[in-house]
Amino acid sequence: MGQTVTYQRPDGGSVEGYLAEAGANAPGVVVIQEWWGLNDQIRGVADRYAAAGYTALVPDLYRGKSTVEAAEAEHLMGNLDFGDAAGQDIRGAIQHLKQQRGCGKVGVTGYCMGGALTLLTVVNVPEADAGVVWYGVPPLEYVDAGKIKAPLMGHFATEDVPFPIAQVDALEEKLRAAKVGYEFHRYQAMHGFANETQSGPNRFHLTEYNPDAAALAWTRTLGFFERHLH
Repeated sequence: MGQTVTYQRPDGGSVEGYLAEAGANAPGVVVIQEWWGLNDQIRGVADRYAAAGYTALVPDLYRGKSTVEAAEAEHLMGNLDFGDAAGQDIRGAIQHLKQQRGCGKVGVTGYCMGGALTLLTVVNVPEADAGVVWYGVPPLEYVDAGKIKAPLMGHFATEDVPFPIAQVDALEEKLRAAKVGYEFHRYQAMHGFANETQSGPNRFHLTEYNPDAAALAWTRTLGFFERHLH
């Protein structure tokens, strides 16, 4: 359904991404990869957004690299400059959707590592019109909650090991103190519960696909974007 495109970062550099278009003047969504990279699964998420009426762009944060091995994924994520990714790659993607693709409003959403980057984006990128975080939280010292102006939704797993639910509780305290408008949901599930490839013997041992939780979170996300991007 989609295609590979090249777009500009605010600093003049260029980034490739996967674009799934939904038609003229559709609102936009920037979809941020898990630590595995820009793979077929995250392209499928973008395709689902396009089918739901949103032009979706997935920035290639790893510059062409992806993996199914947890150790390599950890290495790739560890080498990623999160500030540069949010302030340049993701901000450029939002600007591209608004300026080149005719999207009036653009939301941002991401999973795992991409969830953490979504939160950093709504803190640091004023062009983001809404954010939906899926089971990822950055170090809280990097979250200046007072700078968050966009409406925020989050989906978190109570059995999450990589991002323990206690981190979400602490994040909520920061958001409440700054009077941020947010809506968080907790699911009795493991990390990665919306990733359909994380099931059976091939899954990463800290993740588990949960179709019921995934479907509910997806419905809530579409409702949220319907309210804030149209």
